[in-house]
Amino acid sequence: MILNVNLATEPLETHRRFRVFSAIIGMVAATLCLALAWHVYALRKAETAFFAESASVSREMDELIAQREKLDRFFSEPENAKLDDRASFINDIIEARSFNWTNMFMDLERILPIGVHVISIEPKQVNRQASVKLTIGAASDEARVKFLHALEESNVFSHLQLMTVRAPTGQATGDQVVLELTVVYSRA
Repeated sequence: MILNVNLATEPLETHRRFRVFSAIIGMVAATLCLALAWHVYALRKAETAFFAESASVSREMDELIAQREKLDRFFSEPENAKLDDRASFINDIIEARSFNWTNMFMDLERILPIGVHVISIEPKQVNRQASVKLTIGAASDEARVKFLHALEESNVFSHLQLMTVRAPTGQATGDQVVLELTVVYSRA
């Protein structure tokens, strides 16, 4: 029979636990190092792509600025400036003729209550809207209030400004009050 007897003065120490934990920590550190290296690589690659795209956009902007300067020089020449003035004049005429005055008068007629009539009207077109100066005669204060209320609630007349309210002057129209006001007509 063989007996195992330890004749050492100190018992045998195993460093197995230390080695296992060291190996685990080393593997975790290596994994983190690889992940960090991959992250740095991806950031550098993205940065390179961003700088390339930024340079491309910058070149394109420079080309567009040069093209715009060339067009500005072309249009600032006296001959071309005259053509621009003429074109804007013709466009203003076309815009004025394309405004539907009939619709404006029909909308105004639709909101006029009984006892109110138009004495004078001065339409003026400004930017696809009509600024209208109206002189209105009203047979009573009730009719005047109804008319002003109808204008305020209208979705085509806006920016109502009451200029004057006065008594009629020497005309036998049966009006008790005459209103002068301005409104903006715009049909969307």
